[in-house]
Amino acid sequence: MDNTDIKRVSRLTAIITQLQTRRLVTAAQLAEKFQVSIRTIYRDIRALEQSGVPVLTEEGKGYMLMEDYRVPPVMFTEAEANALVTAEQLMLKGSDSSLREAYTAAVAKIRSVLRYTTKEKTELLSQRIAVSPAIVPVSSSDSLALVQSALTSFQVLEITYQAAQRQQSTVRQVEPFAFYYSQEESWLLIAYCRLRKDFRMFRLDRISKINMLEAVFEPHKMTLAEYLAEKRKNFQHP
Repeated sequence: MDNTDIKRVSRLTAIITQLQTRRLVTAAQLAEKFQVSIRTIYRDIRALEQSGVPVLTEEGKGYMLMEDYRVPPVMFTEAEANALVTAEQLMLKGSDSSLREAYTAAVAKIRSVLRYTTKEKTELLSQRIAVSPAIVPVSSSDSLALVQSALTSFQVLEITYQAAQRQQSTVRQVEPFAFYYSQEESWLLIAYCRLRKDFRMFRLDRISKINMLEAVFEPHKMTLAEYLAEKRKNFQHP
């Protein structure tokens, strides 16, 4: 197998990974990512189909994998595994307990599929990383995982929220839109507040109660970039 064949096999594997991680991907997006022509991507897709990979085509939209189709776990390189282990140590210093638990569980699953030699090295590395105790911990929360789920399924949340300037809490129904991380305030939820009839930022550590309702809402057409641009404009021109 020459270098060209090796590159193509590597690209085909990477294309499958892209198809697994995204619902729909276009030939143009794949061509740009792998720095090849669209014609080459067409040939790659045909090669995958001929090898038995169930690639579905939506005319004029792109490609996707047949639902529930999965290939065996992709092997992580040593550098990728080390990056995840390093991030885990920083995550353990994070402010949201639900996120810490989910990340730790995910890394444990990843470690289980590592090659033996790579696993040994990542275990050694995890024992040789420490985060300074001088770092001031931010206020904690435990609702990030639940809010993430509501955001991606477009479900309304009912929250009991304590604003900074008020002693009394308010009960609100909100439509989760996005997250914003601030070094001073940790995780902030950007959501449409049905009580205020506008978008607001809510600090997760000030949410004392949270409940995911069965009610769903229509996805907001505004993008996160547009929201942040508007916030910056309002901040500069009060």
